[in-house]
Amino acid sequence: MENDDIVIAGGGLGGLFTGALLAHNGLRVTVLEKNGIPGGGLQSFVRNGVSFDTGMHVMGGWRPGGSIDRITRYLGIRDSLEIESVNDDCMDSVTSLADGVTYRIPAGREAFIERLSGYFPAQRDGLVAYLDAVERISDSFDLFNLRPYNVTPSFDILPEASVPADEFIARYVSDNRLRSLLAYNNGLYNGVAGRTPAYVHALITSLYLRGASRFIGNTLQLARQLIDVVESAGGVVLCGHEVSSVQIDDERHVRSFVTTGGDSFCASRFVWAAHPAELLRIAPRGLFSKAYVRRVTGIRPTCSAFSIFIEFKPETFPYIDHTCYIHDDMVDAWSLDAADDQGIPSGFMYMTPPVRDQGTYACKMLVTALMDFSLVERWSGNRNSEYYEWKNNVARGIMDKIERCHPHFSDCVKTFHTASPLTVRDFYHTPNGAIYGFSKDCDNLLESQLPVVTKSPNLYLTGQCVNLHGICGVPLTALTTAEAILYPATILSRL
Repeated sequence: MENDDIVIAGGGLGGLFTGALLAHNGLRVTVLEKNGIPGGGLQSFVRNGVSFDTGMHVMGGWRPGGSIDRITRYLGIRDSLEIESVNDDCMDSVTSLADGVTYRIPAGREAFIERLSGYFPAQRDGLVAYLDAVERISDSFDLFNLRPYNVTPSFDILPEASVPADEFIARYVSDNRLRSLLAYNNGLYNGVAGRTPAYVHALITSLYLRGASRFIGNTLQLARQLIDVVESAGGVVLCGHEVSSVQIDDERHVRSFVTTGGDSFCASRFVWAAHPAELLRIAPRGLFSKAYVRRVTGIRPTCSAFSIFIEFKPETFPYIDHTCYIHDDMVDAWSLDAADDQGIPSGFMYMTPPVRDQGTYACKMLVTALMDFSLVERWSGNRNSEYYEWKNNVARGIMDKIERCHPHFSDCVKTFHTASPLTVRDFYHTPNGAIYGFSKDCDNLLESQLPVVTKSPNLYLTGQCVNLHGICGVPLTALTTAEAILYPATILSRL
């Protein structure tokens, strides 16, 4: 094909944001997406006329002045997106089934302190000190705050940011139940006691305390807007084009990405926006050193997820304007990927996504539970009747727990569909269906921090495995990749 400025392998959130940022700065971009629909975690699917999102259910950084709000305004697409703010008085509710207590979590520092100290009066001073520490950590990250940096984002973090997140919380809060409550949303990053660094917890906590948002309709609208930016600059997004090999020269310059269909895409620079393990699998000998391959393949992945997509009978289940969490026991928030002998998770989140002209009743619900891949590994090569029966039983077990919070819930359900870690693995091509990329480890902070530049002079990385994950982290990584290709601070100085 004709030589383009940039060819990007992967049309998910990372690839599309990177492509849009580069296209907005005058480069001609070609994005190659293996699936029939672009978007990755932004994709939606339709069952019985009802649209369901595959991911990105709740978002931080989209309030006015937030990092993603600023990036999308820079790209000129923010006002075209239908997004609503989650109820600040209760952005999340957390129910402990063991004692039937529900905690309502508000946005905003002062409201957060007042509400939680109301639940735990003796812990007020600890809560204040805890939030002070969270803000110190989040403010220390230049990229998180969209502050220009010299060459690449610095990873010289504060000492308190590198301790295990559970230990970090325990430094300020003495009540075990409150400690666990402060970690209620570690399902958003697969927090693991004794391993997950405090900075991961602090950045996500800080992000959502500033206010959460949700898409109205579906998340695919963001993918379409990013594609419009690419195409308006003369670029193209091609679906059904899975990159199967990389052609290089003797000096390790990438010359082309070749697809499974035999098409060769040439460019001056290339970006890999899929999982790095997939790049290593298809890369020719000599592109990466053995040490680099060992390092990348040795990084522990995060866990996977089990999802339920529920369609309600008309006007039966109320619309809920916030995200809900259910834990078997509030003191077990660091083991949300644990399951009983039937595979039913000990904790999960659920929400009723808003639609345009949302009324009193919800038309659908999304349920997501962390799940270890080992629970489905035996069906990896043979999804037989036993597998589908198991999926149905897990879904029923989860919905039984929802029924304990919402009596007669089962009577409201018209139909439901499920996705297991096998679904996630095959859709995203990630090891063991990892949903948040590489797991961060406080004992080896730099291990999972892959730089966006590679040993190949014209090959770059982007996506959630490179830096931070999620609807906020991936665009920030895309910004880092775009800055490395353009020139440091080209974009940041204009935001």
